[in-house]
Amino acid sequence: MNLLWLQSAGCGGCTMSLLCAEDPNVFDLMADGGIEVLWHPSFSEATGAEVTRLLAAIEAGEQTLDVLAVEGSIVTGPKGTGRFHMLAGTGRSMLDWVRALAPLARDVVAVGTCAAYGGITSAGGNPAGATGLQFEGQLAGGALAPSFRARSGRPVINIAGCPTHPGWVAETLLLMAEDRLGEADLDDFGRPRLYTDHLVHHACTKNEFYEYKASATRLSEMGCMMEHLGCVGTQAVGDCNIRGWNGEGSCTRAGYPCIACTAPEFEEPNHPFTETPTIAGIPIGLPSDMPKAWFMALASLSKAATPRRIGVNAVSDRIRVPPGAKRNAK
Repeated sequence: MNLLWLQSAGCGGCTMSLLCAEDPNVFDLMADGGIEVLWHPSFSEATGAEVTRLLAAIEAGEQTLDVLAVEGSIVTGPKGTGRFHMLAGTGRSMLDWVRALAPLARDVVAVGTCAAYGGITSAGGNPAGATGLQFEGQLAGGALAPSFRARSGRPVINIAGCPTHPGWVAETLLLMAEDRLGEADLDDFGRPRLYTDHLVHHACTKNEFYEYKASATRLSEMGCMMEHLGCVGTQAVGDCNIRGWNGEGSCTRAGYPCIACTAPEFEEPNHPFTETPTIAGIPIGLPSDMPKAWFMALASLSKAATPRRIGVNAVSDRIRVPPGAKRNAK
């Protein structure tokens, strides 16, 4: 399986994250998986005329393209021309190239939330007209039409995340290389279910605090960050706390709230990321599959039953009260 990787409007963070893949690293992984990189702006030595010849060969049908991977949003401004973002040396916009190459690819992959839905680059007034490949935020239809299908018959595969976990990219590409990723393996926003069938809440190290609703009040504290600090891990999809980043890390393990970076329009929550919006003291963002009345009843009981150890540690930056030693009854 060969792959062409284009880098559009974004920070390059998904490529940097992919380079953090371990056991195996990204180069060994692709080689062992039978994935040939035709060109990547950071990985490849080819540049200038070599790249333009490659693009021309693909467009002319002289070079088969299996996977077109795009990182970063697609700029459509000004006035739908895409000329705010020209692909150097070609005289054509990235928008034009994506629309020309996508139908020729067996599959099209959006790497990162910017490429999938517009992401950070579409925030604010969005004067550049940044959009995702096949979604504009939550709405179907971006640089490519909602009806677009690659040669495989599949829509754009959205490996969303800001940035993506290297494992999400690697696993998706390996499944594609073996033709084992079907449309049924994607969720409603085109994301691979291999990681979106989980919530960030799953395996979070703060779950004991969550169970007792023992909440942190500042970012440096150990407690659950849902009540006061804007964490939406109970609603956000991703196996971040199961798979871990760089071997063991995650946002919540580092003491920062989950901001649902795998979701369309996460970039504009209409409140600071580290604040929890409430109505009459009740958080607006409750667990996605729990009725509000049940949550409030359980929360009241949990708070009343909070052990001293958990209550004290929740508002501390380290363990102040260790678990007591268990003694067998005589």
